[in-house]
Amino acid sequence: MGMHDVEINELIEKAAQELKKHIKQPEWSLFVKTGSGKERPPTQKDWWYLRSASILRKLYTLGPIGVSKLKTKYGNKKNRGHKPERFRKGSGKIIRTILQQLEEAGFVEKKDKTKRKGRVLTAKGKSFLDKINKTQL
Repeated sequence: MGMHDVEINELIEKAAQELKKHIKQPEWSLFVKTGSGKERPPTQKDWWYLRSASILRKLYTLGPIGVSKLKTKYGNKKNRGHKPERFRKGSGKIIRTILQQLEEAGFVEKKDKTKRKGRVLTAKGKSFLDKINKTQL
């Protein structure tokens, strides 16, 4: 059984609970939108940890990935009234801050020397997600 054989939402929720021990939600995160396509900030209290767990899972499945690609992954369509909707990328500040916090915790590292730049999971990050994956089964 691998990472693709489990229920994604349950994995992210359990990982978010575990991440509360390793990272801290900034004060400003209570007031910001998650992208220019959103009209209001998130209503969930612990959305920061859910997004962090989701980013960890994306790093696990997609390999070296940068902030720009993650902004596209977390984007949405902006409601423009009568005009057609248009895609808007997600907030880069949120993604960058989460990646920096995960780097400090030891789950993520930068990878610059290969053709594919970006951030990758460390062995500690992979074992963190694998351990949560095993408890879920």
